[in-house]
Parts: sequence; C-alpha cells; structure tokens
Amino acid sequence: MIPVFFHLGPITIYSFGVMAAAALVSACYVAYRLLRTRGVSFEFAYELLFVAGIGGFVGARIYYLLQHWAAVRGDLFHNMFSGSGFTWYGGLIGGFICVALWSRVRHVPVGLMANAAGPAVAIGYAVGRIGCLLSGDGDYGSPTKSFIGIAFPHGTVPTPPGIKVWPTPPMETVVMLLVCWVLYRMAKKPQPGWYVWGWFLVLAGIERFLIEFIRRNPVVFAGLRTTQLESIASVVIGVVIILLVRDREPIEASFGPARVPAGGGSGGGSRATGAARPPSSGPRSPKQPATGPSGKTTGSRRVHS
Repeated sequence: MIPVFFHLGPITIYSFGVMAAAALVSACYVAYRLLRTRGVSFEFAYELLFVAGIGGFVGARIYYLLQHWAAVRGDLFHNMFSGSGFTWYGGLIGGFICVALWSRVRHVPVGLMANAAGPAVAIGYAVGRIGCLLSGDGDYGSPTKSFIGIAFPHGTVPTPPGIKVWPTPPMETVVMLLVCWVLYRMAKKPQPGWYVWGWFLVLAGIERFLIEFIRRNPVVFAGLRTTQLESIASVVIGVVIILLVRDREPIEASFGPARVPAGGGSGGGSRATGAARPPSSGPRSPKQPATGPSGKTTGSRRVHS
C-alpha cells in the first residue's frame, strides 16, 4: 500500500487526500456534463467543487463525532481537527445540503441538480474508495482465507502479520462505477426532479448494506451494523422519492446560458447566474415518461401546473 505519495519539503502528500480531491473533481465534472445541456454555466461547476467539498468534509466529521461522542468528548477540539474520523453518510448529507442551498442561490432547480448529483456522487464514492485502498485506512473487510484476500502491513491501520482481509474498497469501487454508469444514462434523459437521486439512494443503500457483511464494523442490532441500518433508511427514502415523483412532469427545459448584457452590466443588467430563467411563453417540450435503470417507463405522466 502507499499511504504517502511523496514529500515536498516539510509537506507530506498523502494518497488518501489526493484521491479525495480526485473524487470531488470527478463528481463535479460528471454533474457539469449533465447540467451543461440545460444551460448551467461552467463557472457553476467550479462553485460546486467549493461548496460540495466544504459541506462534505464538515458533514463527515460532524457525523463521526456524533457517532463516537463517548470516545471523543474528552478531547473534542483535537478530534474536530484531527486527520482521521470521517463517515460516508455524514459527508453525503453535508455535501448535498450545501449543493442544494447553493443551487437555489444560483437559480438552478434543486430537483435538476439532484438528478445530476446521483451519478456524480456515485463516481465520487468509487474514486474515493481507491484512496482507502492505497492508504489502508481500516475500511477494509474482515479476515479471510479467500484467494482474493489482501494484507495491509504498512497501511495507516495495518493488518496483523500474516492476516489477509476482504478487499472491500476495490469491490465497492467496481460496484459504484457500475451504479454511476446506470444513473448517468438515466439522468441524460428527461426525468422528473429528484427521480434519479431516489434511484441513487436505493442502489447505493443496497451496495453498502451487502458489503457490510464482510467488513469489520461491530454488530449493534438484530445482527446488523450501524451502517446497514443507515442503508435500510437510504433505500426506504429512495423508494418513497421514486414513488412520489415518478408521475410528475420531467425537468427537461433547456434554460440556455445566462448572458451578461453588453456594456459590462450597465443599463440595469445583472451578473450572470448559474442558469438563466426560462422564457415565460413559447411551446413546451413534449412530455416523456420517467425511465428506470432498465430504460423502461415507470408510470404514466400527469401534467402539473
């Protein structure tokens, strides 16, 4: 394993940090690829890097502190700013809240942003797990004698001598790349707001629920780990979202890029935002039914005013 990539004088470049940055860039790039056809500006992608990064890391740390309150409250300040202690669902919640709020500020429909966030978060998760593999940070699985077992003798959290474990990080990378591909194809088609995000919650929840059976986390209730209980909640919420929005009108209008008026903003002009407002009149695009992961329609379409 390679916990440290290299040193720049007194600065240490860790593999986990590099891959975390790569995950964030990958997620924002995928989101931009989906949003640009609807008139969202390239600058908005840069803004997503900033707000998603802050929200994700802050959310992941806060969630970790709440989960391990009994262990961290004795030295809360140190644990708040230490280099370890992040949780997946905390990062997901924090990052998504910040992106949703910023989307409203920039006049990008939150439902449209949520649909793009589905495949974006999936690829970010896949790339981030490569960082877990390189650093050997303890996110690997339980001991195994399987031929695919690997050891992390020099990892951040090393495995005991002679012990091999399930390589859960690369396994999750492969699965989440597949999830990203499925959701990306779905999000390229006109879909109701939040529809693709609902499918992300379902597919990511199923993946995390199953992988936890071969990971090291302790059992807390009915033979399940904490993350498995969170995964069940993710699937339930995803299913509810899908059922609530699948018959709604797709968010399919192409807004067209926002423009800065000639004259550098004089004459009452305003600064360009993430997306321009749609015209108040004109022909509406034809309705198309929502499609699920298989590409089939999932229900009839009702027109909402």
